[in-house]
Amino acid sequence: MAARALREVGRRRGWAAEVGRRCFSGGSAGAAVAEPKEGGAGGGKAVNLFTAVNQALHIALDTDPRAYVFGEDVGFGGVFRCTTELADRFGKNRVFNTPLCEQGIAGFAIGLAAMVLFVILDCYCYFQILALLDLMIIVNEAAKFRYRSGNEFNCGGLTIRTPYGAVGHGGHYHSQSPESFFCHVPGLKVFSSVVIPRSPREAKGLLLASIRDPNPVVFFEPKWLYRLAVEEVPEEDYMLPLSQAEVIRKGSDITLIGWGAQLAVLKEACEDAAKDGVSCELIDLKTLIPWDKETVEASVKKTGKLLASHEAPITGGFGAEIAASIAERCFQRLEAPVARVCGLDTPFPLVYEPFYMPTKNKEMHQCKRRQAQARSTGQGSIRCDGPQFTRGTWFPALGPQRHHVAHSSSGRNRRARAAQHHRTPDIDRR
Repeated sequence: MAARALREVGRRRGWAAEVGRRCFSGGSAGAAVAEPKEGGAGGGKAVNLFTAVNQALHIALDTDPRAYVFGEDVGFGGVFRCTTELADRFGKNRVFNTPLCEQGIAGFAIGLAAMVLFVILDCYCYFQILALLDLMIIVNEAAKFRYRSGNEFNCGGLTIRTPYGAVGHGGHYHSQSPESFFCHVPGLKVFSSVVIPRSPREAKGLLLASIRDPNPVVFFEPKWLYRLAVEEVPEEDYMLPLSQAEVIRKGSDITLIGWGAQLAVLKEACEDAAKDGVSCELIDLKTLIPWDKETVEASVKKTGKLLASHEAPITGGFGAEIAASIAERCFQRLEAPVARVCGLDTPFPLVYEPFYMPTKNKEMHQCKRRQAQARSTGQGSIRCDGPQFTRGTWFPALGPQRHHVAHSSSGRNRRARAAQHHRTPDIDRR
């Protein structure tokens, strides 16, 4: 019944007549689109995060007639008021409510995006987008649409907006952080992005970039900051680059990395750590898939230590992927093990939310602990910096004695003899 209702909605609105080649700055086919600015100018009006999202949706619908916004309750403004006044300005043909059927909504969105239209699907709560994941619509359809056709067709115009994270009273259903689920989908890893802004200005620029990106994007909005975060946001059309991390605070002792609402907690930890003489470098990752490894790697090579923090449970969280990648790429520069300050491996509690959350005190404790580990191992451990070996870095697998034996002249002779003994003879394999 829901599927028939969605098909009827499509027929009434006559979308087939508007199908054209997707373009962002004009083009030979499709409606012309005003070219947006990169980065956005300074100044603007002070607004909160949900208002910045609303501005981005207004601009997306105004600059391209092929853009549509739909979902449950978006017609009257949505649960968080992010779609306020959209239906009044752009009409109910482009901004409309859908039946209460997550599988039908997602399938309809993918089909509409495959018609070379821009689709902004509004999922107003965590368990709604998890229902889409459970029903394999995102996993088996949106993520693999381009791959299975050999790039013959795609649903790159699809953007899925959804809130995430703690809000102070959401309990175990409305406070979860599911970003790592989508990071683990093979198709989404290659063809999509998972984007999480930290502030109103970031939300507007990143959302417009996500809508106009030629790949499906899952856009998570920190629920805690919808009304709490307020800053000046440029009123004009602008975009911020995806998959490009930002160094918010420069430091020399340890690198702290996070995204979304957790950045506010990390900022407080950096300020308190500075009072104790610990210089922290803070990085906002912004995009999780694909994430900016180069920026994080450069910072860790400078500081020698890394702390990753997120609200999702620690086991299988995206912080583990960051830790593994940095350990592989920066192993010879690490002065201490990579730290993770994350949520607990339990259902999200209601009364005990303060104990579950990765707080400033937990992050401060890990920063001091990593500093102490670096000092304690700095006297006897070996630092590998290019071809030379110097003291000062944590080397977990090799103690000082093993390291010196391995690189002594006798050690080199033994390895040379072993290599000569096991060398594959040169034979003609033709």
